[in-house]
Amino acid sequence: MRLPNQRWRISETNPERVSELVENTGLSPLLAQVLINRQIETPELAQVYINPESQTLPSPLEEFKDLAISVALLEEAIATNDKIAICGDYDADGMTSTALLLRALRYLGADVDYAIPSRMKDGYGINLRIVEEFANAGIGIILTVDNGISAYEPIARAVELGMGVIITDHHDLPEKLPPAHAILNPKLIRESSPYRGLAGVGVAYILAVTLAQNMGGSQELSDLLLELFTLGTIADLAPLVGVNRRWLKRGLGKLPKSQLTGVQELIKVAGVRDKQKQLKPDDIGFKLGPRINAVGRIGDPQIVIELLTTDNPGIAYGRAMQCEQLNSQRQKFCEQIEGDAIALIEKTPIPWMRDRVLVVVKPDWHHGVIGIVASRLVERYGVPVFIGTYEEENPSILRGSARGIEEFNVFEALDSCRDLLGKFGGHKAAGGFSLSAQNLEAFIQRLSAFAHQCLKPEQLKPLVKIDTEANFDRLTPHLYQQIDSLQPWGIGNDFPVFWTPNVRVKEQQIVGKNHLKLTLAQDDNDTEMKAIAWRWGDYYPLPYRIDIAYKLQENVWNGNKNIELELVGVRLSTSDIAVNRRMNDERHVATSDFGKGEQSFAIDFKTSCDDIKETIFEYQGRTYACSWQESLNELTIKNDRGSILAVNSQKNTALLVNNREVSHEVDINQPHYSQLIDTAFSVLNRSLL
Repeated sequence: MRLPNQRWRISETNPERVSELVENTGLSPLLAQVLINRQIETPELAQVYINPESQTLPSPLEEFKDLAISVALLEEAIATNDKIAICGDYDADGMTSTALLLRALRYLGADVDYAIPSRMKDGYGINLRIVEEFANAGIGIILTVDNGISAYEPIARAVELGMGVIITDHHDLPEKLPPAHAILNPKLIRESSPYRGLAGVGVAYILAVTLAQNMGGSQELSDLLLELFTLGTIADLAPLVGVNRRWLKRGLGKLPKSQLTGVQELIKVAGVRDKQKQLKPDDIGFKLGPRINAVGRIGDPQIVIELLTTDNPGIAYGRAMQCEQLNSQRQKFCEQIEGDAIALIEKTPIPWMRDRVLVVVKPDWHHGVIGIVASRLVERYGVPVFIGTYEEENPSILRGSARGIEEFNVFEALDSCRDLLGKFGGHKAAGGFSLSAQNLEAFIQRLSAFAHQCLKPEQLKPLVKIDTEANFDRLTPHLYQQIDSLQPWGIGNDFPVFWTPNVRVKEQQIVGKNHLKLTLAQDDNDTEMKAIAWRWGDYYPLPYRIDIAYKLQENVWNGNKNIELELVGVRLSTSDIAVNRRMNDERHVATSDFGKGEQSFAIDFKTSCDDIKETIFEYQGRTYACSWQESLNELTIKNDRGSILAVNSQKNTALLVNNREVSHEVDINQPHYSQLIDTAFSVLNRSLL
């Protein structure tokens, strides 16, 4: 038996506030608790959450002190036909930001062009080479999007060469801001502002819309810009709160009938269904966004810029197909690198539990996709991940990506290694960096020291955040419709996660690419639920009784709609507690990986037939499943790592089989085995009382 190594965080319920929200909003009690968990605790806040358009927004000109300056600089450049150059970025946020400002400025009559640094040759952000090229091309205004806030030297050089510079960015602020003529960054405004969570494309959107309003832009232009804002915001995993939630709700309704020729073609090649309905963030996050991102990761960003700025159907189709092909190639790269990384971690092995941070480095990995692999490793191991590979043209330089967990700030971790790094940047959840290969060991040690300051060993597991408990008979189509009506869900406004204890697994099978399909039931009601657990084939078969954490999803097949569960967490059932007290008389110091014991609790019990008795218990923080078969006089004990101890009580012998099915006989008179066996028998006997 092998289960996901997770930690669960179940939100506390608040019955009084739940009742108040139910009475004032008509929401299900389950959803009312979800809103309370998102700090939507009053009827007034709930009404704004349900209908974001009802909120009165402050003017962006009041929030961004340099916005008026930025608009004035651009208006003057357009009036005098001064050349404007956009310096973008090669991720989805940067590319959609670039396309958004190109469309807006061209519509308003600007002489505008753009440049995006090469991921492979330049790395992230504006640099001295680009600045010099802009100067030689006679550029009057440089406009950065989704970058620039940490580029002090290139910005200073641009100003020295007589160019005006407007920075639009959303990344964390450095100690010293660049000497730009104007800086638009939500990190510079008050924390309570509804604009605080904007991605780079959101900052570009505010600048473009404000400029268009000043210069008489049309509603058609505003709609096009809103579509690009929606694509970039979701693809960049920006928090879906504040104005992001308000504008996305509007933009998601427009995308199915997009006025952007390139988006129409991208929707077709991505196979997004229900085009007459409002899209959901998952349609962008899992289908459209990756196809845009893939181009910036392993292709030429110009493909996406042309896709999002052309009105020619032929060009749009060609660019959409290039996105599709590059995304397929990106998926292959990710699978190969993820496999390599897991092999390194588990076979080397890399002591990430000791270091409290996981650093994985190997030559010949593609720079463009290691960030995706870092995210997958965080999901797998629940630890901050820093992954890197060496530059092809200069193997003495290592370039990498980082992804964090909730209790760990990636940008602060990189900042603590500032003297060891070449370039670095990012925010709390993610970042990028480069360093000399000779600094790698010092980098690992410094990251480990930082991690020890903010992480405890028990936090090094994937976190499952759960909203509230639900019985199956409450998981109705009406509940799903209410959840769906509160879209967009996403980063910062997570899709609701419910949990149900003591569920029976009636059927289970592996389907597709290592997915687990199940039929589940509860003892106290007749409702059965179908469930899917993506990429959980390695955990097959699951135990007979489990606690489950899940999201609701709607399955449409042949015109029939059914509510199903998407499992995100599972643990051994703790509902039928037979014994739940400390065994103070069984405090032992263990010397073996199997059977480390100090205290024991029986946490589940069942009789599968008259001959076999089974129970599950905890022993000094480790979980064991044991069974006694009367006819064979055999006791088996299985730990949470998959090792099995099989004891024949008549022969007084035992066989230890590890999770790789390698077995050897052990001496059960050794204290660490005898004490574990005694505890198992003790718990079995108690469970029968």
